[in-house]
Amino acid sequence: MALFRLTSTAFENGRAIPRRFTCDGEDVSPDLWWTDAPVEAESLALVMDDPDARGFTHWVVFDMNGVASGGLPEAIAATPDAPPQGTNDFGRPGYGGPCPPSGTHRYVFTLYALDRLLGLAGAPRARQVREAMAGHVIGEARLTGTCTRTR
Repeated sequence: MALFRLTSTAFENGRAIPRRFTCDGEDVSPDLWWTDAPVEAESLALVMDDPDARGFTHWVVFDMNGVASGGLPEAIAATPDAPPQGTNDFGRPGYGGPCPPSGTHRYVFTLYALDRLLGLAGAPRARQVREAMAGHVIGEARLTGTCTRTR
């Protein structure tokens, strides 16, 4: 059985997220690539959050095609080609890059394989996406990056 994986060419798992993808840089979404999602997946959803800031949500993407292998190119969040996106905890739809107030924080990108489309309207918050996913997650892949702000 193959392992459902999530990777990026911008940073390795457990390593620093480059400045370009943070609030101190261009604040664009990094590229993300997955392989070996469950073949029965109808859709994929992505949540990026900061567990060191009580789960502050930076990005919510949902109802992506449930393809076994695919990806999101760099800066996709700001384009018309972006899949449906929710509202982050900055209060706006789309991507909001790492911006820790102090110290080093971890940022977890979790890709969920789902057995159905969520069909949510508008730009739901992560809580609403997670509630809609309940009982429908058939696989998960994670990628974690870190960020320390320099002032």
